[in-house]
Amino acid sequence: MKKNLVKENAYYDSVTLMLISSRVMSLPGIENAAVMMGTDQNKDLMLESGLIDEDIAKRVTANDMVIGILGESEEAIDKAFEAVETELANKSKKQGDGETRTRTMQSAVQKMPDANLTIISVPGRYAKGEAMKALDLGLHVMIFSDNVELEDEIELKKRAKEKGLLMMGPDCGTAIINGIALGFANVVNRGDIGIVAGAGTGLQEVSVIIDRNGAGVSQGIGTGGRDLKDAVGGMTMLAGIEALIQDAQTKVILIVSKPASEQMTETLLEALRKTDKPKVICVLGGDRDVEKEKGFVFVETLEDAAIAASQLSRGETPKMTYFSKPKEDIVDIVEKEVEKLKPEQKYVRGLYAGGTLTYEAMLIMRDIIGDTWSNTPLKKNLMLEDVKESRENTVIDMGDDEFTNGRPHPMIDTRLRVERIRKEAADPEVAVILLDCVIGYGSHEDPAGALQKVVGEAREIAKKDGRHLTFVASVCGTENDLQVRSQQEEKLRSAGILVMDSNAQAARLAALITNKGSSIRDLSWEVN
Repeated sequence: MKKNLVKENAYYDSVTLMLISSRVMSLPGIENAAVMMGTDQNKDLMLESGLIDEDIAKRVTANDMVIGILGESEEAIDKAFEAVETELANKSKKQGDGETRTRTMQSAVQKMPDANLTIISVPGRYAKGEAMKALDLGLHVMIFSDNVELEDEIELKKRAKEKGLLMMGPDCGTAIINGIALGFANVVNRGDIGIVAGAGTGLQEVSVIIDRNGAGVSQGIGTGGRDLKDAVGGMTMLAGIEALIQDAQTKVILIVSKPASEQMTETLLEALRKTDKPKVICVLGGDRDVEKEKGFVFVETLEDAAIAASQLSRGETPKMTYFSKPKEDIVDIVEKEVEKLKPEQKYVRGLYAGGTLTYEAMLIMRDIIGDTWSNTPLKKNLMLEDVKESRENTVIDMGDDEFTNGRPHPMIDTRLRVERIRKEAADPEVAVILLDCVIGYGSHEDPAGALQKVVGEAREIAKKDGRHLTFVASVCGTENDLQVRSQQEEKLRSAGILVMDSNAQAARLAALITNKGSSIRDLSWEVN
């Protein structure tokens, strides 16, 4: 049975509605449920899930809230609607313990005179104005918002530079400042490794691997994805480097970014040459033939960057990691999976929540299986015509704007990725489905649990067609995160997912299986 309700001109933020939807879906007798704003993408999702009909989709606007519930009985659905109404009513009453609420930036500073940093998360068109107010009040700024004009970013960063303040973002999703995790970040050890990253999940991945290797983070500064464009000039990256040079707690400096122009790269290296502190540079997709330079360690993966920084922190010589397991173990895994696949199963489908992890996976797999199609491809000619339709080897960043406009990020709301997993499972040419599982502050309370359930459904879809599906994943997180890394990994393993120690290792394993193991015996590596 199905029931719908449209609340006209009733706005609630997407995270609130996602949480309500998740709670309603857990009620007895409920098969599926969604409480969403009526954006075009949300309506498409609800149509595909059978939660609304075409007539509702046509009359609902982006200003309206739509409730769609599928249930086993009218009684179960009615109770679910009562739960939604209760949650919505309670939302306006709730206020966190010790939380200070103000209407303006000025009044917030007056109530919290010792505060020196503000996080801005408003629609992009309003972010510049709020950030300017903060900078003029002497506050460092982290802009979580995306869809901010490039010229506005440049103006904000120039203002911050004039005032000697740090301007992280726009579209800065992660930072760790003085041990405090901001945005999507993880609970990691304090230590002496300072990070400046133009990549949100890139910063997360290196920080959690540093933690796992017994080292710690002094500062984790996010720049936003456009900072290294020539027009912006790396203003936040340079400010972050200078801050880490001056920081007595920081003994090792780690830089994470995507490739920049030759001039921009030289500007950054020149800034880093001012210090004798060891430097680890991870430019994903950068020049592999970088000349060695005293005091610098250049690496190709986020895992190698984190391990190198950890080893330098202990005064050790950095070593690179290919797989954590011995070669014979990896060969055994690959050959057993390949034996289960049909000849026509020849492609990998990567469905990612993390943008930087998506990018890294495509780079790693390129060396083993060649180019991959994507909505954020390594080459423009590999751009998918329709993000809803994969072709051949495909890796999707489901946290990109086309998926998140009007709905929560997939690290918060797993539903869109769950639907896509079901779809990919029905493709008879798919051999491997590759996933990331990002935990920590801001992320879904149990992403592995959501993946665990749909993987079982996907295997059944393939089984009915006489096929086996291989799933490979990694967990980006720590033991001290709310979701607990080891518990998330165990849930994935219990679903038959091959769980690797890093995104880099997961991507390599997925590619080797997709390639039917043809190149694995030619590889060699040592376990550090």
